[in-house]
Amino acid sequence: MKQLLIISGKGGTGKTTLATAFIKLAEADTFADCDVEAPNLHLLLHLSGEAQISDYYGMDKAIIDTNRCIGCGLCAEHCRFDAISKVNNHYQVEIYSCEGCGVCEIICPEKAVSMEKTVSGRLELYKNDFVFSTAQLRMGYGVSGKLVASVKKQLLDEVTAADLIIIDGSPGIGCPVIASLSGVDLALIVTEPSISAISDLERIVRTAKIFEVDTAVCINKYDIDLDNSNRIQSLCERENIEIVGRIPFDETILEAVNNQKSIIDYHCDAADAVKEVWENLVKLLVE
Repeated sequence: MKQLLIISGKGGTGKTTLATAFIKLAEADTFADCDVEAPNLHLLLHLSGEAQISDYYGMDKAIIDTNRCIGCGLCAEHCRFDAISKVNNHYQVEIYSCEGCGVCEIICPEKAVSMEKTVSGRLELYKNDFVFSTAQLRMGYGVSGKLVASVKKQLLDEVTAADLIIIDGSPGIGCPVIASLSGVDLALIVTEPSISAISDLERIVRTAKIFEVDTAVCINKYDIDLDNSNRIQSLCERENIEIVGRIPFDETILEAVNNQKSIIDYHCDAADAVKEVWENLVKLLVE
């Protein structure tokens, strides 16, 4: 069972567009969206059936029992995140500012503060003639990496046999990307010919190397700046990373996204290039 992860050093490079195309080209029946802060793979896949939804509990948050609180203010004084303030003569915790460190619980002389589990997001699992796992992190909550790990776990718990798992990852190099990289056979890095994208490409390549994950690169909209595309090629040659394809700028992609369709549903230059990228990825996955 092979796991293919699609990631990008920065957002907006076309990662989800490619993930959707690959799922259709491979006729994959096992896939996941690990971009838990902004999942959108489901919008393009038109999934059928109801999802199994479960609450996800991340880090604990502080709760103050106003009946036991004597108003000494020690909790607010020692909170490094300014998450505790006095409102209507009672101290209370601003839940979005609380980082769950537990100092207020330790410092309180009346044991009026307790650390309690809070719902940080929700996990979704679709099971029909396919298995699709995803999640949505609640606004203002952290521990996105642990949520990504839970997305992958609930997927693998349901899969008994699958030739290929396609995972749409998060942009950047943070905790959700690190969690997404765990256990994959190949990570496709989608980049574009811009200064910021090249800088972020360098960072995600270093990150993947640390976790010893094989990588390949696809340059999207390569023809909008050929000089920067050549810089990407030089970078990949230095790092011994294969470029599996170059996708031209094509306004048909915008039409496809706006119509909630995959680019391979259209006949255009970009669709042909995406199919070539997929063919090259298959070769790498079977090696």
